[in-house]
Amino acid sequence: MAQMCKLAAEGHFAEARVINQRLMPLHNKLFVEPNPIPVKWACKELGLVATDTLRLPMTPITDSGRETVRAALKHAGLL
Repeated sequence: MAQMCKLAAEGHFAEARVINQRLMPLHNKLFVEPNPIPVKWACKELGLVATDTLRLPMTPITDSGRETVRAALKHAGLL
């Protein structure tokens, strides 16, 4: 994402578009459950945060949500 923004800011729109197209399926799958549940889980899976603990009233990501997001992370080349 940072590289995509950097490229776009520098006017390299074609290169930024390639990254955007690679990440778009992941962006869409991050809404498989209410935000920020899938995002927090993905950040933990990527090692960006230590825990995926959520404040109440949010609940942990479901097994099916976890598998959906994990597959999208793999498809994006992040796992």
